[in-house]
Amino acid sequence: MSSALPAWAQSGTSGLAAPMATVSGADIALSIGHVMIGVDGREGHAVGINGTVPGPIIRLTEGQKVRLAVTNTLKEESSIHWHGLILPFQMDGVPGVSFPGIKPGETFPYEFPVRQSGTYWYHSHSGMQEAMGMYGAIVIDPAQADPVAYDREHVLVLSDWSFLHPHMILRKLKQQSGYFNMQRQTLAGLLAGKDQSAAERRMWAEMRMDPTDILDVTGSTYQYLVNAHDSSANWTGLFTPGERVRLRIINAAAMTNFNVRIPGLPMTVVAADGQNVQPVETDEFQIGIAETYDVIVQPPTDQAYGLIAESIDRSGQVRATLAPRLGMIAPIPNIRERPLLTMKDMGMGRMDMSGGSGMAGMAGDDADGVDHAAMGHDMSAMDHGSMNMRDPSVAPQVKLGPGVATLSPMPTDRTGERPTGFENVDHRVLTYRDLKSLAPNPDGRPPSREIDIHLTGNMERFMWSFDGEKFNENTDPIPFRHMERVRVNLINDTMMPHPIHLHGHFFEVVTGNPGHHPLKHTVNVLPGGKVSFDLTADGVGDWAFHCHMLLHMMAGMFRVVTVRHEEEAA
Repeated sequence: MSSALPAWAQSGTSGLAAPMATVSGADIALSIGHVMIGVDGREGHAVGINGTVPGPIIRLTEGQKVRLAVTNTLKEESSIHWHGLILPFQMDGVPGVSFPGIKPGETFPYEFPVRQSGTYWYHSHSGMQEAMGMYGAIVIDPAQADPVAYDREHVLVLSDWSFLHPHMILRKLKQQSGYFNMQRQTLAGLLAGKDQSAAERRMWAEMRMDPTDILDVTGSTYQYLVNAHDSSANWTGLFTPGERVRLRIINAAAMTNFNVRIPGLPMTVVAADGQNVQPVETDEFQIGIAETYDVIVQPPTDQAYGLIAESIDRSGQVRATLAPRLGMIAPIPNIRERPLLTMKDMGMGRMDMSGGSGMAGMAGDDADGVDHAAMGHDMSAMDHGSMNMRDPSVAPQVKLGPGVATLSPMPTDRTGERPTGFENVDHRVLTYRDLKSLAPNPDGRPPSREIDIHLTGNMERFMWSFDGEKFNENTDPIPFRHMERVRVNLINDTMMPHPIHLHGHFFEVVTGNPGHHPLKHTVNVLPGGKVSFDLTADGVGDWAFHCHMLLHMMAGMFRVVTVRHEEEAA
């Protein structure tokens, strides 16, 4: 160790606000209330915990018991969900599913044993409070020796912030789906050869789709933050050259997946969603909303390095600094060229033959490289060139209606692919298939059954659902028998990524690494893609299952998973 202080206590800089406080022990008091947040020289109203955004780091130890007394000082109901923690469902913190919520002026005692170690987080599951700053980090130290060696540690909470109230953001998206998209294609882009051809644009227009519509809410209204600091505030984490520094990176954004890199400094991924993985070195990774990644970096020289978190549509970014001394400032790189969606993002699989725009070749009578036999009936779903992709035979369980704009004709497993925008970069980019669990998977049984769940939506109307069904109080739960082994196939019929989170469980993402599939609680399903996971339903109770893009969840992409003993399920 480079200091008498423990690694986690060697904090960075206060920037414009006090460093994140840490609370620990068997009894912890948390207070939910109104706070003011300073961003880009302005002050805005936020909802914080113990008077700060983010809330305090909750530091626990595997094997202990904890009691968290949460007091709600707001004039509306609130809650805290302990994201990724394995606990009794009554303590999970989802109003209307696992407990009644915390009424104004009331205190709710969450009590549970700590059964794991790793990096997690907590946030409100009430209304739009999460988007207004109600989130914080959880770090759980292992009961035994940590398999990851490091000298210093920093917790980095990524988020998005708008001075526009989230209810107003949702209202504007309902009125006009591309309201915040300021990166549409232009005539100048066409002439410069940076955008799609006129023929390709006509096809996208026929489908009422926009290849630049990658995020619903963009840098046109969002400020991107690290520990509630924007780039000008320059959050700084200290290091001594040669140290092994552990960065615990949490995506607590409401609507933004981030691309994360440290130019000039490779990162070794050692944990995903709090679970140890076999170390894998990379130069950049994409982190979905609600995911966490632990990385080790070892800065070799006495200089400042920039940690860059860039929105996946490249409409904005935030820079934090890793440095040997306070006051040093890492450079802010230019934002890279914004990506365009392709036919693969429509679920057209092997029809992505251009390697670039994806629609190239479709404008003529034939499309070189298209496997027409493999497409079969899928082409007939396109109404004589209208590209109306709603063939019910590809997903008979989906309830077709105005909330389902498309069904992916040929969704593909994209867990081994670089995400959108990284197809041609010359550095290493992490994929799910790069992740292998450090310990063997705990349940080696093959799945006894398999289910498909379609991620459905109509971007033009901002309607989101599972299997074409928007959640309401009459929606049937997804049932599992206690301890049964099930393969769940998530099929994305939309042109946006969806980070899907299952409460109360870890599942094995099927990546072709049998016996060492990564254990995760949240998985990002790329547009037009599919992800399979094997679930051992070991948590009895009722659990939330939803897209972690907050506005997608609020618009209906939410279900309840119920796990019952065999005799109860009969």
